[in-house]
Amino acid sequence: MSDSVRLDKWLWAARFFKTRALAKKAIEGGKVNYDGARVKTSKTVELGALIQVPQGWDIYEVEVISLSDQRRGAPEARKLYAETPESAQRRAKEAEARRLTNEVMQHPLKRPDKKQRRDIQRFQRQRSD
Repeated sequence: MSDSVRLDKWLWAARFFKTRALAKKAIEGGKVNYDGARVKTSKTVELGALIQVPQGWDIYEVEVISLSDQRRGAPEARKLYAETPESAQRRAKEAEARRLTNEVMQHPLKRPDKKQRRDIQRFQRQRSD
């Protein structure tokens, strides 16, 4: 454990990003917020800081509990931070909304045949006129 760790190293060690280069790119792109503000990759991480990190469709809001600049296994990486309850609730709600949206959308069981394609094209031409 270190007493001062750069933000990109901490995000990499906490396993939010596969490489430090990806962590750096996300920080420089303004995707990662440190205590509600954009920061540089060299920002020193402090205990108790709130960090917002995008992960796929979700945005994690975590509080820094411990510092490390070494990447270890996932169980040890989870000990570096604690997700805020609001963040966990928001992610669960958004995941449920995505699941329901996917259920409602009807995916075709097969590709349209030649006649169906012609019908679709005819319908699209009628709508554009």
